[in-house]
Amino acid sequence: MDLIGVFIHDTTWELVVEIIIRCCVMFLLILIFLKLSGKRGIRQLSIFEVAIILSLGSAAGDPMFIDDAPIAQAFVVMCTIIILYRLVTWAMMKSKKVETLLEGKPLCIVENGLMVIQDMRKEKYSHDEFFAEMRQQSVEHLGQVKVALLETDGCLSILFYAKDETKWGLPLFPNHYKKTDYLNPTLFYSCMYCGRTQHLKYLEEECPRCKGKDWAESLNTLHINQ
Repeated sequence: MDLIGVFIHDTTWELVVEIIIRCCVMFLLILIFLKLSGKRGIRQLSIFEVAIILSLGSAAGDPMFIDDAPIAQAFVVMCTIIILYRLVTWAMMKSKKVETLLEGKPLCIVENGLMVIQDMRKEKYSHDEFFAEMRQQSVEHLGQVKVALLETDGCLSILFYAKDETKWGLPLFPNHYKKTDYLNPTLFYSCMYCGRTQHLKYLEEECPRCKGKDWAESLNTLHINQ
């Protein structure tokens, strides 16, 4: 076996330059794809950590089983990716604008027991996904929630109302989150789209906040830890 061939093969300086250019382009594309996919797609890993995992994993894979993919080329790829990562991290430390551009900002999903529809649309955050996240943190209805933030790492941070501040709110569990077909004027009802809670004069009343017309019977139970 030719050990020099294993490490070098037909690598030339022109090929090294080509590899570096390809790495820069692919690294940028990976970041763009991860940015467009939204925070929920990366779950507690930063965009750059995911980019490093994907890039280095791909670079390390080919030389393991392709005989004409020398280790030297994979080494160039890995070094280039690491340097790019360090440069981007340094730029984020030096510039708040760069950090905001690439990492984004926390988005307010719930404020004062109401869903912030504009921010949910920005992040392409569906009601089903949001409700599932809230249920996993033992939230029964939005009247328990003062603020809910979608963090830059994709996690949901929740600030609860105090025990004596809990309000009537939109239920989040399927057995209660359903359109009501009977109107009781003495009860509170919540808009199934934005969470606005009020008394109704008739079943098809239009929500003054989002113009929705589907209402669910509200809950006012305390959070499980209160």
